[in-house]
Amino acid sequence: MTLTIYNTLTRRQEDFATVEPGKVKMYYCGVTVYDYCHLGHARACIVWDVVRRYLQFIGYEVRYIQNFTDIDDKILKRSREEHSSMEAVAERYINAYFEDMGRLGIKEADEYPRATHTMNGIQRLIHELENKGFAYPADGDVYYAVRRFNEYGKLSGRKLEDMQAGASDRVQVADPEYQKKKDPFDFALWKAAKPGEPAWESPWGPGRPGWHIECSAMVRDRLGETIDIHAGGADLIFPHHENEIAQSEAVTGKPLATYWLHNGMVKVDGEKMSKSLGNFTTIRDLLNRGVEPMAVRLFVLMAQYRKPIDFTADAIAAATNGWHTLKEGLLFGYEYGGVGSGENLTSEIHIQRFQEAVNDDFNFPGGLAVLFELAKELRRQANIIVHEGKTETSPEELQKQWQTLVMLAEVFGLVAQPEAEISSTEGLSDGEIDHLIQQRQAARKAKDFAESDRIRDQLQAEGITLIDSRDGTRWHR
Repeated sequence: MTLTIYNTLTRRQEDFATVEPGKVKMYYCGVTVYDYCHLGHARACIVWDVVRRYLQFIGYEVRYIQNFTDIDDKILKRSREEHSSMEAVAERYINAYFEDMGRLGIKEADEYPRATHTMNGIQRLIHELENKGFAYPADGDVYYAVRRFNEYGKLSGRKLEDMQAGASDRVQVADPEYQKKKDPFDFALWKAAKPGEPAWESPWGPGRPGWHIECSAMVRDRLGETIDIHAGGADLIFPHHENEIAQSEAVTGKPLATYWLHNGMVKVDGEKMSKSLGNFTTIRDLLNRGVEPMAVRLFVLMAQYRKPIDFTADAIAAATNGWHTLKEGLLFGYEYGGVGSGENLTSEIHIQRFQEAVNDDFNFPGGLAVLFELAKELRRQANIIVHEGKTETSPEELQKQWQTLVMLAEVFGLVAQPEAEISSTEGLSDGEIDHLIQQRQAARKAKDFAESDRIRDQLQAEGITLIDSRDGTRWHR
């Protein structure tokens, strides 16, 4: 089974092959930290979180980097409104980001570079562009000469001549920035300092970087000249990602990324989300209204990741009902037994069908179909046990189905926590121990050995010894 993914750059679905065998370098264009994260951020972060988890599940070692844009006109505007500083605004909303994403079960990236922490790399990249003739200074600003890069437009499919024909009425010749440019399509790499705004010293005078150069520098500094996956929302294809390609590839002469992946946008009741329409929904507002975090994850994963999705009351209700079905299956082993042996039993046919589905351009809905099949069968078996006291299905088979469901749901970040079975003064219950072992097994399969070791150490601290063998993992107090 070969993973194939749709590449925005080539406009076709391709077999996935990494620059370095067995390893994936992945960069996601993160958030500009001037406000609380909204449903659009939730979708993007969930999608790329699951892409990363799935790549680990099928055996890749993934280095996942997500940036914070912490210098931007919107951040400066917010700081003026609040009579605060850019740093204080950015720090507050970065902290809020981690709170919101933590509630949604988003695994943290390996690193979160910030634009303000990458000034040396940014200035170095601008200097190299200038030396190669792709950039020019103009009264304290520095601009990228778009027409010097012959492949400009290859990601978005846009042609300069077409854009020029459609832009004649929009060009503001009186605009000071426009007057500095040699060409209307050139964009700023460095902006001269303005009164009252933060600034950094540079060879071109005090100023701050343009938005596009920040990501080019952060990718290069943290992951190198060519990465495997560059991900982000579809709204970033042009101009942000197009400009990243132009900047990075003009310097290195190498592809910035092999695969460009973009998630679709979120609408609310059929309309674009905006504060002016009153349909702007933040993650924390949604969760504070009582919507379950796992239902939000499921809502996102029930749609093809590249297509737009519409957030409606009916859609979230359907996702909530779906989550309750999965939750019943995920809790089966705790409520009806069959987990005491601690053996690693999984259903290879379900795992194979799951991978066949998801390998088709991260077909999460197809993967979810396998999860629902398992969950509904476990729910049916639970009803039989409740009404008849037993079931003809063997405990081993039930355990196999349950452990398979737990493992595959973990790939999607869908986790159900059982109620505490005994008081903390008596230590961990058998069910809690087996649940941790399941998490450890999932971590080992994903080659997340740090997480595997953490769980082993946690159990050891509780007086639980694990014994790994070819037949699975056993434990004793």
